[in-house]
This record gives sequence, C-alpha cells and structure tokens, in this order.
Amino acid sequence: MLLQSSCLIPHVFMRTTIVQTFILKVAVQFLKNFGWEVAASPVESGQVRIPQEPSDVYSRYNDLQKSQGYDLTQYAGKAVMRYVYKINNYPGATEPVYATLLVYKNQVIGGDVTDTAAKGAVRGFAMPVPQQTIPEHTTVPESTQE
Repeated sequence: MLLQSSCLIPHVFMRTTIVQTFILKVAVQFLKNFGWEVAASPVESGQVRIPQEPSDVYSRYNDLQKSQGYDLTQYAGKAVMRYVYKINNYPGATEPVYATLLVYKNQVIGGDVTDTAAKGAVRGFAMPVPQQTIPEHTTVPESTQE
C-alpha cells in the first residue's frame, strides 16, 4: 500500500505543474491580447482574499473592475490567485509598470495595470491611447474645384 501512495505523489505534482504552466501561458496571452509585452513568468504570485466587507479602497478598486466588465462582489471572502507581470512596452514609462491578474478557478476575474511613477496611476487592462497634439496654427487646405 505504501508503494501505491508514493507512486501517486509524482503524478499529482506533475498534474499540478502542468495546470500552473497552462494558467501562466493563458495569463500571458490574456495580456498580449491588450497589446502588452510581458515575460513568460510573473514577477510575483500568491493567494489573496477578496474582502468580505467592502472598504472605500476596495469599492474604488471594484469600480475600476466594473468599468472593464468584471465585478469582485461575487468573490467576497474567497481566496484567489494574484499574478503580477512587469510590462515591457508601456508607452512613455519612466518607472516600472505592472499588470496584476486576479484568477479564480482558472478564470481571470479582474486586475489592473499600475504605473509606479510618482504621477502614475492604476488603470484597467486596455492600452492607453497616445494623446495627439494638434498644432496651434493649422491651415486647412483649400479645395480645388474645376
């Protein structure tokens, strides 16, 4: 009986590793779908618990989630996985920028992109649209009619 139990341990470990590797590949692809370039492995990962009782900070964060089609309310009190990836192509970044994914039962349930610069912000997953400046003195070409 001991032999059978010890034989199961490598199989369970291997299955767990395969599932984790799959989740990480899916997470990277998820971020690539928004145009982000990240390394294959997160810089940080671990379990976090979604607060049971909402605070002001949580409510603001959940408002961000709702703005991108997620809602953490249904996960209150649950432990979820948090994966943090360094973004390598954030437009105009002067300091590190990180994408955080919240995953529950192998599904992304929320997250954000955080610019760590002094005037940086926490935003949704969407790539920021570069602001275009219009010169002050522009002339509109005259149409030529013949």
